[in-house]
Amino acid sequence: MLFSPLTLGELELPNRLVMAPLTRLRSGKEGIPGPLVAEHYRQRASLGLIVSEGIYPSPAGRSYPGQPGLVAPEQIAGWKKVTDAVHAEGGRIFAQIMHGGRVSHEDINGGHGVVAPSAIAVEGETRTYNGKQPHPVPHELSTDELPLVREEIVTASRNAIEAGFDGVELHSANGYLLHEFLAPNTNIRTDSYGGSPENRARFVIETVNAVVEALGANRVGIRISPEHNVQGIEETDAADVRATYDVLVNSIAPLDLAYLSILHDEPAAELVQNLRARFNGPFLVNTGFSVITTRDAAIALVADGQADAVVVGRPAIANPDLVRRWREGLPVNNPDQATFYADGAEGYTDYPFYEESLS
Repeated sequence: MLFSPLTLGELELPNRLVMAPLTRLRSGKEGIPGPLVAEHYRQRASLGLIVSEGIYPSPAGRSYPGQPGLVAPEQIAGWKKVTDAVHAEGGRIFAQIMHGGRVSHEDINGGHGVVAPSAIAVEGETRTYNGKQPHPVPHELSTDELPLVREEIVTASRNAIEAGFDGVELHSANGYLLHEFLAPNTNIRTDSYGGSPENRARFVIETVNAVVEALGANRVGIRISPEHNVQGIEETDAADVRATYDVLVNSIAPLDLAYLSILHDEPAAELVQNLRARFNGPFLVNTGFSVITTRDAAIALVADGQADAVVVGRPAIANPDLVRRWREGLPVNNPDQATFYADGAEGYTDYPFYEESLS
């Protein structure tokens, strides 16, 4: 079943392998994806769906040097060449809209203030254009500022459609802005956007609704990662996690989104499958954050009914023809982690297709 078709919104996927959003940092200081980025995605067009790397919706929302944006006309034009390349190969591609929140620095985002639900810094350092520096204490967004941030995300989502993307995935996972609103240790607000699970989920729900109103639900997916405690997120109270994500999924389920994508290392867990039942729509699972997803594991996830499609990262990095290799049981290339966040073609566009690997 992993290699059977699946409908997501208005898209008909030829298989159920989805390329995960993967930070690769190849878009320069101006955040403009160039020919190398287009070639990278073009090579992987046989995957059922490509989800782009996280794309920032505003300068303040940029998390990493070399991260691409969907703000300036030049960035939109750059992405149009990427989507054209993917579509020319018969592929499908969503843009992941990612506001980094407190995971940023003024030396990364061009001097813009770092923002978050609450004025709590990420512990440790981040790599900036001026070397490693401590994460700054972010500015706590006021209630009046929240609609402005939400509109930045809506505008970037519209820009994605202008750039030729088939839809957008809202990044509400892995410790970035939307996830920061959900987690109790990064959101200690005392207004209507903090405190209870209902309040902490409010900004995410409002943002999803706003993007759906702008694009239509069939062009919108969302990615979540409950209990994934990275970048300072602490979702360790099982009852609170359950209550928060129940509120979120119950609120967005009636919208009939294109899909819900969940990152969790136990896809069979009651929490995960409960959220799937509540969403009652296409359900994508990504298990491979600390452990690489294998062919057998991906096949089992769909065959056992735990997911409608499987999101894979490192196997897609190293194998542009992953669908063929897994369908036919062919040997695979191993990813080179040293090149994940480097510059240039090495470890990006030079992984061989199967025939090339034999020569």
